[in-house]
Amino acid sequence: MSSQFTAEGSDPLLTVLAEFRFALRSFLHFSECAAQEAGLHPQQHQLLLQVAGAPRGTAVTIAYAAERLGLRHNSTVELVDRSEREGLLARTEDAADKRRAILQVTRKGKKILGQLTASHARELNELGPRLAKVLKQISVHAEAASSAEIQ
Repeated sequence: MSSQFTAEGSDPLLTVLAEFRFALRSFLHFSECAAQEAGLHPQQHQLLLQVAGAPRGTAVTIAYAAERLGLRHNSTVELVDRSEREGLLARTEDAADKRRAILQVTRKGKKILGQLTASHARELNELGPRLAKVLKQISVHAEAASSAEIQ
Protein backbone atom coordinates (compact mmCIF):
# COMPACT_ATOMS: atom_id res chain seq x y z
CA MET A 1 0.00 0.00 0.00
CA SER A 2 1.52 3.25 -1.12
CA SER A 3 1.15 6.40 0.92
CA GLN A 4 2.21 9.99 0.33
CA PHE A 5 3.94 11.74 3.18
CA THR A 6 4.50 15.45 3.74
CA ALA A 7 7.95 16.85 4.46
CA GLU A 8 7.23 16.42 8.18
CA GLY A 9 6.52 12.72 7.58
CA SER A 10 2.76 12.64 8.14
CA ASP A 11 0.25 11.26 5.65
CA PRO A 12 -2.07 14.13 4.50
CA LEU A 13 -5.11 11.84 4.68
CA LEU A 14 -4.27 10.95 8.28
CA THR A 15 -3.88 14.63 9.05
CA VAL A 16 -7.35 15.52 7.77
CA LEU A 17 -8.89 12.43 9.40
CA ALA A 18 -7.33 13.51 12.69
CA GLU A 19 -8.77 17.01 12.20
CA PHE A 20 -12.20 15.56 11.44
CA ARG A 21 -12.06 13.37 14.55
CA PHE A 22 -11.00 16.38 16.62
CA ALA A 23 -13.91 18.45 15.29
CA LEU A 24 -16.38 15.65 16.03
CA ARG A 25 -14.96 15.14 19.52
CA SER A 26 -15.15 18.89 20.17
CA PHE A 27 -18.83 18.85 19.26
CA LEU A 28 -19.50 15.76 21.36
CA HIS A 29 -17.74 17.36 24.33
CA PHE A 30 -19.87 20.47 23.88
CA SER A 31 -22.99 18.29 23.69
CA GLU A 32 -22.12 16.30 26.80
CA CYS A 33 -21.42 19.46 28.81
CA ALA A 34 -24.61 21.14 27.60
CA ALA A 35 -26.68 18.09 28.60
CA GLN A 36 -25.11 18.01 32.05
CA GLU A 37 -25.70 21.74 32.52
CA ALA A 38 -29.37 21.11 31.64
CA GLY A 39 -29.52 18.43 34.35
CA LEU A 40 -29.40 15.42 32.02
CA HIS A 41 -26.99 12.59 31.59
CA PRO A 42 -25.66 12.84 28.01
CA GLN A 43 -27.28 9.50 27.12
CA GLN A 44 -30.62 10.84 28.33
CA HIS A 45 -30.24 13.75 25.95
CA GLN A 46 -29.50 11.34 23.09
CA LEU A 47 -32.51 9.21 24.05
CA LEU A 48 -34.83 12.22 24.09
CA LEU A 49 -33.44 13.35 20.75
CA GLN A 50 -33.99 9.94 19.14
CA VAL A 51 -37.53 9.61 20.53
CA ALA A 52 -38.58 13.15 19.59
CA GLY A 53 -36.74 13.07 16.24
CA ALA A 54 -38.04 9.73 14.98
CA PRO A 55 -39.57 9.90 11.51
CA ARG A 56 -43.34 10.27 11.44
CA GLY A 57 -45.05 6.89 11.61
CA THR A 58 -42.13 5.17 13.35
CA ALA A 59 -43.02 3.02 16.35
CA VAL A 60 -40.58 4.41 18.91
CA THR A 61 -39.97 1.36 21.06
CA ILE A 62 -37.14 0.39 23.34
CA ALA A 63 -35.74 -1.74 20.50
CA TYR A 64 -35.81 1.30 18.20
CA ALA A 65 -34.08 3.45 20.82
CA ALA A 66 -31.47 0.76 21.51
CA GLU A 67 -30.61 0.54 17.82
CA ARG A 68 -30.40 4.32 17.40
CA LEU A 69 -28.26 4.74 20.53
CA GLY A 70 -26.02 1.74 19.86
CA LEU A 71 -26.89 0.24 23.24
CA ARG A 72 -27.96 -3.18 24.37
CA HIS A 73 -31.64 -3.70 25.04
CA ASN A 74 -31.19 -4.03 28.83
CA SER A 75 -29.06 -0.85 29.00
CA THR A 76 -31.74 1.01 27.07
CA VAL A 77 -34.43 -0.28 29.44
CA GLU A 78 -32.44 1.13 32.38
CA LEU A 79 -32.00 4.46 30.60
CA VAL A 80 -35.72 4.63 29.76
CA ASP A 81 -36.63 3.69 33.35
CA ARG A 82 -34.42 6.47 34.74
CA SER A 83 -35.77 8.99 32.22
CA GLU A 84 -39.35 7.98 33.01
CA ARG A 85 -38.73 8.36 36.78
CA GLU A 86 -37.38 11.86 36.12
CA GLY A 87 -40.49 12.77 34.12
CA LEU A 88 -38.71 13.09 30.78
CA LEU A 89 -40.35 10.16 28.98
CA ALA A 90 -43.65 8.32 29.13
CA ARG A 91 -44.44 4.78 28.01
CA THR A 92 -47.78 3.77 26.56
CA GLU A 93 -48.93 0.35 25.53
CA ASP A 94 -48.70 -0.30 21.80
CA ALA A 95 -52.24 -0.86 20.55
CA ALA A 96 -50.95 -3.06 17.72
CA ASP A 97 -48.69 -5.21 19.91
CA LYS A 98 -49.43 -5.18 23.64
CA ARG A 99 -45.99 -6.69 24.38
CA ARG A 100 -44.29 -3.44 23.37
CA ALA A 101 -44.31 0.02 24.84
CA ILE A 102 -44.26 3.20 22.77
CA LEU A 103 -41.98 5.94 24.09
CA GLN A 104 -42.97 9.59 24.07
CA VAL A 105 -41.20 12.69 25.31
CA THR A 106 -43.12 14.46 28.08
CA ARG A 107 -43.71 18.21 28.33
CA LYS A 108 -40.76 18.47 30.75
CA GLY A 109 -38.56 16.47 28.36
CA LYS A 110 -39.61 18.64 25.40
CA LYS A 111 -38.77 21.81 27.31
CA ILE A 112 -35.27 20.63 28.17
CA LEU A 113 -34.77 19.18 24.69
CA GLY A 114 -35.84 22.50 23.15
CA GLN A 115 -33.19 24.38 25.12
CA LEU A 116 -30.52 21.87 24.15
CA THR A 117 -31.59 21.84 20.51
CA ALA A 118 -31.20 25.61 20.22
CA SER A 119 -27.70 25.58 21.71
CA HIS A 120 -26.68 22.59 19.59
CA ALA A 121 -27.93 24.27 16.42
CA ARG A 122 -25.85 27.37 17.24
CA GLU A 123 -22.76 25.24 17.89
CA LEU A 124 -23.21 23.28 14.66
CA ASN A 125 -23.76 26.51 12.74
CA GLU A 126 -20.31 27.62 13.88
CA LEU A 127 -18.70 24.21 13.43
CA GLY A 128 -20.40 23.40 10.10
CA PRO A 129 -18.01 25.27 7.79
CA ARG A 130 -15.01 23.65 9.50
CA LEU A 131 -16.54 20.18 9.16
CA ALA A 132 -17.47 20.79 5.52
CA LYS A 133 -13.91 21.88 4.73
CA VAL A 134 -12.42 18.83 6.42
CA LEU A 135 -14.90 16.48 4.68
CA LYS A 136 -13.91 17.98 1.32
CA GLN A 137 -10.23 17.48 2.15
CA ILE A 138 -10.89 13.86 3.15
CA SER A 139 -12.62 13.26 -0.18
CA VAL A 140 -9.72 14.78 -2.14
CA HIS A 141 -7.06 12.84 -0.23
CA ALA A 142 -9.03 9.58 -0.30
CA GLU A 143 -9.41 9.85 -4.09
CA ALA A 144 -5.68 10.56 -4.46
CA ALA A 145 -4.81 7.58 -2.23
CA SER A 146 -7.17 5.34 -4.17
CA SER A 147 -5.66 6.43 -7.49
CA ALA A 148 -2.13 5.83 -6.17
CA GLU A 149 -3.08 2.29 -5.07
CA ILE A 150 -4.46 1.44 -8.51
CA GLN A 151 -1.23 2.48 -10.25
